[in-house]
Amino acid sequence: MKNICRLLLLLAVLGFLSLHEMLAQTPATGQPVATSAPMALSLPQAIDYAVKNKSTLQSSRIDQELAAAQVGQVKSQGLPQINVAASVTDNYKLQRSLVDFGAIGGGRGELAGATLTPSDITAAQGGQAVTLQPAYDKPVPQPPIALALGFQYQGNASASASQQLFNGSYLLGLKAAKVYQQLSVKQTKQSEIDVVEQVSKAYYSTLVAGQRLELLSRNVARLDTLLFQTQKTFEAGFAEKLDVQRLQVQRNNLRIEQQNAERLIELSVALLKFQMGLDQRQPVQLTDSLSTAVLDAERLKQSLAQANAEFNYQNRIEYSVLETQRDLAALDVRNQKAGYLPTLNLVGAYGFLGSARSLPTLLELRGPNSIDPVTNFPNQNWFAFGNVGLQLQIPVFDGFRKKYQVQSAKLTLKQINTGFTTLQQSIDLQRTQSQTTLQNDLDVLTNQRANLELATEVARVAKVKFQEGVGSNVELITAETDLRQAQTNYYSALYDALVAKVDYDKASGTLYTK
Repeated sequence: MKNICRLLLLLAVLGFLSLHEMLAQTPATGQPVATSAPMALSLPQAIDYAVKNKSTLQSSRIDQELAAAQVGQVKSQGLPQINVAASVTDNYKLQRSLVDFGAIGGGRGELAGATLTPSDITAAQGGQAVTLQPAYDKPVPQPPIALALGFQYQGNASASASQQLFNGSYLLGLKAAKVYQQLSVKQTKQSEIDVVEQVSKAYYSTLVAGQRLELLSRNVARLDTLLFQTQKTFEAGFAEKLDVQRLQVQRNNLRIEQQNAERLIELSVALLKFQMGLDQRQPVQLTDSLSTAVLDAERLKQSLAQANAEFNYQNRIEYSVLETQRDLAALDVRNQKAGYLPTLNLVGAYGFLGSARSLPTLLELRGPNSIDPVTNFPNQNWFAFGNVGLQLQIPVFDGFRKKYQVQSAKLTLKQINTGFTTLQQSIDLQRTQSQTTLQNDLDVLTNQRANLELATEVARVAKVKFQEGVGSNVELITAETDLRQAQTNYYSALYDALVAKVDYDKASGTLYTK
């Protein structure tokens, strides 16, 4: 028995540890769990992953679902409204009301016999039937009496229903709810475009940093080879120690630059993962090439004139969002005006009302066929009631409240219409700026590429001359320094051109069209 208990305890501990490990590996945010295998990512794949998993976009989609739920709430107002209610009341102190029984009895006193008139005597002598009129004493005034009406315990069970037959605000509210849902969809699209922009720039930054690191590694390897050869030449007595020391300084500087580039690429990858909504522990491998991206940018430069001719403001999500906001404002104007219209509702109710001197008696629920076994009298204590009717409400005067509401809604609509001009001017400026920046950055990239090729050739010739003994160490160091500067300038221009392409695509409304 003890062995069985120990075994069960061991299994429980192992199960708890495995569950704890599983929970530790599963992010609480619903983020996909990181794996040890590198994730291959092209730019479209990175964008698709970000659109699906970025937490800010998930929040936007929740807002979109909330908008759909609000549409359902508006629709529900036009459906029948049915309510069922039940209550039991203990009137431990019954309310009393004053009753004037003297007024109820006609104000007569006590009966004091009958009055016999001469005509009555004559009629009686003639053998006719005579009806004598009663005679009353003068009434004695009686004070009102306080009476308690009803019993201590009362019950009520009823069902009520209502249905809107006409309500102008409701009909416009349905249209406004649908337009509001469209607005939430467009706002989600706008958030997606912002995420695509951030992911694209981070992806290009990582690509540029990776290629620059590869180039720095080749530079370090080349300089190590040159330093080794110069060291051997110095040992053979054909070079000065100063030449070796200058190359060592160059190599140390290049190694520091390589280390900085390694840290920079780690930071670039971390930024890319953040923009994608990817777990920082997940290794990635970028599959796109910079040459393809640059070629796309250069092709875009050649087709700028055609792209400008085909541009449509509605390609920009901001313009589409503003159009939807204008539709909402126009519906709000109509909704405020609909406040002057009457509303008509169909209402009805059916239920049972009961009363008794004690709670158990009340809960007996005696119906119309109930007979008291002792007195043989009906003793019904629950009575049905029901009603049905129309409710018409006509607004007459509200202190000019609706007048100012209509005025406010019209001013809001006018303000939004004015915003179209501002937005169009802003879009035109963004397109002009992004187009000019793209053209300039591509021109700079072309020049920096030519400078890099020239600096590479100069460094190669300086190395050959130094190795052949016809060139100086200073000339070689200068050529290597100029080459590294040309490389830095080239990759900086390359990144600027790629970012300019992303900005132009966003300004043109073609960055993300899914």
